[in-house]
Amino acid sequence: MNSLRDNLGLSLSGADPHSLEHYERGLAQFQCYAGDPLAAVEAALALRPDFVMAHVLRAYLHLLGTEPEGLAVARQCLQQAQGLPADARERGHLAAIAALLDGHWSRAGLILEDVAIEAPQDILALQAGHQVDFFSGHSRMLRDRIARALPHWRMGMPGYHALLGMYAFGLEENGDYAAAEATGRSAVELQPRDGWAQHAVAHVLEMQNRQREGIAWMRGNQQHWTGDSFFQGHNWWHLALYYLDLGEVDEALALFDGPIFGARSSLVLDLVDAAALLWRLHLQGVELGSRWQAVADGWAPLATAGQYAFNDAHAMMAFVGAGRDEAAAALLAAQHRALHGDADNRRFTAEVGQPLCLALQAFGQGEYRRCVELLRPIRSIAQRFGGSHAQRDLLDLTLLEAALRGGQLALGRALAAERLQAKPHNGVARRYSQRAAELAA
Repeated sequence: MNSLRDNLGLSLSGADPHSLEHYERGLAQFQCYAGDPLAAVEAALALRPDFVMAHVLRAYLHLLGTEPEGLAVARQCLQQAQGLPADARERGHLAAIAALLDGHWSRAGLILEDVAIEAPQDILALQAGHQVDFFSGHSRMLRDRIARALPHWRMGMPGYHALLGMYAFGLEENGDYAAAEATGRSAVELQPRDGWAQHAVAHVLEMQNRQREGIAWMRGNQQHWTGDSFFQGHNWWHLALYYLDLGEVDEALALFDGPIFGARSSLVLDLVDAAALLWRLHLQGVELGSRWQAVADGWAPLATAGQYAFNDAHAMMAFVGAGRDEAAAALLAAQHRALHGDADNRRFTAEVGQPLCLALQAFGQGEYRRCVELLRPIRSIAQRFGGSHAQRDLLDLTLLEAALRGGQLALGRALAAERLQAKPHNGVARRYSQRAAELAA
């Protein structure tokens, strides 16, 4: 078996020095969520079609964006790699890809966990596993998967910034904000183009209601996390949230019309951000014009895939906002089919996704008490269908708004007080508290 070692000492079946150069460039780009890692890995495969880990990286690039069309490409990568000589670590990656293709996110996460336990310097196993943890709602593993590997790494090793960036996000999602901020800033100092590390610090500043600092953090490093970054849309979304919390609605709208959705991206992750921002504005009663229609157009060909409940919820926001009842009904039908499958999305949908979509639909129909009834049981378990604390905050905001609009004033006051206690310096929290008090009076 033709094999050499990469810059971390890991054996790579089927590689040669020239294909390895392309592969390592693609891997480095993937770690920053910038550049064109797909082109790099395809260049590696053009030179060495038997390069197993190049097939693996290509598959992950098509799987970890939750794009329905990516499944066919990833399946082709798996089929091509399965017949090639491979070592145990590489076979572990192939097993994880097979699990993801079958929709078994948790199984894939466990497989990648074992790969990284045996080879803690396998940065691709750590990064793919970290993304799987994010999508499947395993918040603790966002931190602990990386923590296990840290003793085997040191400053100067290729990709060390990415390890720190992932660890920072895991720390933030588990409430260790001071350590998360320090670790994330260290990662960005090592590699200013690391969009994931940049976003980890943005999350800390969001959770701690440090909006002005958040704006300074994002604007001060803007030239590095924009440009050819394919993660920049989400980072622009974080910047928009700061402005929205400060009540600077025009700034948030300008970001939506510009870098967040001005190009009308058809990528799922960009559509998620677009819908999430518009829904927050919608809850505040902001006039959005034709913006909902553009986002709903983007979701229309994707929303019946029944692949991932977190995406379904954001598609439903767009369909409710745009008044597309037929599209909403088709989405709910796709969820019904998902409930009869054997993939992890059945659980994501049953526990959180379907009641959330029904609640969003009820909100759009003015059935606010029904919306409240659906949201209250799921708000404390919403992490089970993926996303971050910042993203899932939409459930709490929708619940609070529905309670006030539906005349459930005691509940509205309680929820407003809860939010203000958690975020005493947050403009949105203060406005809700004042509004609840005025309605009660």
